[in-house]
Amino acid sequence: MIRDDGLEGKVAVISGGGSGIGQALAVAYARAGAHSVVGYLPADPHDVNETVQAVEAAGGKCVPVPVDVRSINGTETLAQTALDVFGRLDISIAAAGILRRAALEDMTDQAWDDMMAVDLSGVMRTFRSCATRMDGPGAMVATSSIAGGVYGWEEHSHYAAAKSGLLGMCRSLAVELAPRKIRVNTVIPGLIESPQSLDGVNSLGRKGLDEAGRLIPWGRVGNVDEAARVIRFLTSDDSAYVTGQQIIVDGGLTVRWPS
Repeated sequence: MIRDDGLEGKVAVISGGGSGIGQALAVAYARAGAHSVVGYLPADPHDVNETVQAVEAAGGKCVPVPVDVRSINGTETLAQTALDVFGRLDISIAAAGILRRAALEDMTDQAWDDMMAVDLSGVMRTFRSCATRMDGPGAMVATSSIAGGVYGWEEHSHYAAAKSGLLGMCRSLAVELAPRKIRVNTVIPGLIESPQSLDGVNSLGRKGLDEAGRLIPWGRVGNVDEAARVIRFLTSDDSAYVTGQQIIVDGGLTVRWPS
């Protein structure tokens, strides 16, 4: 089948590609004929080789790179790998993130700074490293959250602040990078079943997700593939005139009348 979305042969750099939405996205790109360089945190318990194997099974190529997005050296290596291995860099996806529960009275400066270093500044570093290596039209997408992007979330003010900050950053970068024909958008996932959301200590956990699913008009929480396909759309020619926007992927949760 001949695709006309312009992704065939493109190369995407994906931070946070060891699991969750990042992993699903690498596979989605493989199905579209694109290749990927996936950044993963070595301390992450998820095996990045599962991403590589899934991508190869879908007919694509995937290069894993250990990276800590708190380090500019890490994001520089991640971006440069795309050029070294594939000779090009077309797409940058910032999906790396952490989620920690902390009430305000228990919030330390270190906990706040760590969250910002990964979930906000880490996105900036990833985009900066990739933008300097993009030759010609390109696309960037950051993954925000309905926590901060739409709603507040008790005991997660640092997480919500970081995710909210991504919206302003991406809107401004969309204007700044438009002359270079680099589009910048944000995806705001709602309740998506992923390793992060299944963490019952820092997030909702299995029971919490099941209960929340009954409040969603679609009748269930989302899955990582559904979020990944929206990101893939935002980096394809199908969205060639879309930049500086935020797309909520939540099954209707944020538009439901409270009951």
